[in-house]
Amino acid sequence: MDLNRLEQALHTDHSTARASFSRVKPKSITMEVPPLLLRLSPARVTADGREYALAAVVRVYDIGAISLCFILEDMAAPAADLRPAALAFAGQRGLDSLFLRSLEEIRQILRPHLGELPVDPDFYEDYTILIADRADPALDPVVLLLGEERTFSPQTRADSLRHSLSYGDSDLTILSWDTALLIDTEPVGDLTDLIEFANVEALELRHYDRVLTAQMERMYDDIESVDRSSRWRRLRQYHSIMTRLLETQADISEITEKAENLIKITEDVYYARVYSAALDVLRISQWRASVKRRIDVIRENYGMLSDEVNIQYSHFLEIVIILLIAIEIVFLLWETFRPVSG
Repeated sequence: MDLNRLEQALHTDHSTARASFSRVKPKSITMEVPPLLLRLSPARVTADGREYALAAVVRVYDIGAISLCFILEDMAAPAADLRPAALAFAGQRGLDSLFLRSLEEIRQILRPHLGELPVDPDFYEDYTILIADRADPALDPVVLLLGEERTFSPQTRADSLRHSLSYGDSDLTILSWDTALLIDTEPVGDLTDLIEFANVEALELRHYDRVLTAQMERMYDDIESVDRSSRWRRLRQYHSIMTRLLETQADISEITEKAENLIKITEDVYYARVYSAALDVLRISQWRASVKRRIDVIRENYGMLSDEVNIQYSHFLEIVIILLIAIEIVFLLWETFRPVSG
């Protein structure tokens, strides 16, 4: 997406901004193309018999991803109030209808500028970030992270708290595969952005892993179908398959490289640790490896098809050469034995 053009188009009717970091030096964290931020209509939802007011914020990324954040904020509430709110919305419970309504609002806003977006509402990466401005005995991190009110085993506790990081003596960041807990007396907007960026990368890699899987299945079906064709028709169809594979490989290699280089942390060691931990818990390395394996398979099949085409051309050239030699021999014999008038 061309975010500069989109920002200009939306500026008159919507409040727009670009993502930026507030607690680090300007050059400590860099983004080649910061996402475009939009605010949607606020919403009210009911959970466990209590009504909550939620703000909705959207970030549009140039790589094609859209982040939709529902924000529940009460700066006057004691830290202990985080526990019932976290349990009420554990696993994004009760947010399905709000998600679909907000998704449709996003499509209505972007449709005049980007056309009909090919959005699959069932394909998304969801994550919950819980924030408190101070520690409290009522805040059991494992209960908050797992969204369950029960007694957990020491092993479960150890696994849940494995990715715990701190910068000072008054802050704590704990990351799990679908929830993070941030405790800090200072604003944590930079950390929530880092966690979101990691989720965007996970979403992109999952998407292109699925695209590559579908492309590979089509590739095998096409090759099987072509093998039943005549030799000369087979060459043309092989060329068509090779062209499509080459385009797919180039496009996906480019976009996955952009996703993996969405953000660069050069100086802030703590933020680099948090971002690296977020990538780890979201299993980014496994998704990268899966995408790489599929691209490698496509390259191998491209190479085999290329070899097959070259072999077929070699056979064709051999036949042409044999025919030319045969014709030359015929002419030679004709010149030698043709009758001569006296």
